Amino acid sequence: MLLTTTNSIEGKHIVQYYGIVSGEAIIGANFIKDFMASITDFFGGRAGAYEKVLKDAKNSALNELQQNAEQLGANAVIGIDLDYEAIGSNGSMLMVTVAGTAVSLE
Repeated sequence: MLLTTTNSIEGKHIVQYYGIVSGEAIIGANFIKDFMASITDFFGGRAGAYEKVLKDAKNSALNELQQNAEQLGANAVIGIDLDYEAIGSNGSMLMVTVAGTAVSLE
């Protein structure tokens, strides 16, 4: 399945639109990750623990989006939009939402 943020695919013709599909993932950030991130913030550098959590959440949301599109009979999702947000008390949860249009390409 082709997943893209663009609204069209060069050289491909859309033969059917199935509608909007989405995927969501909410992942908690725990105390140890928060502690390690605070050390990274103090000394500088990248917060690898948080980067992994964000990447896992993004992949989970995209997998759900793809499964929803496949259930409709689509072979591609175009116009994908990814959103990241901290939710919960003190921003302790990370939410990733993705949405796009499920289509069939010839």
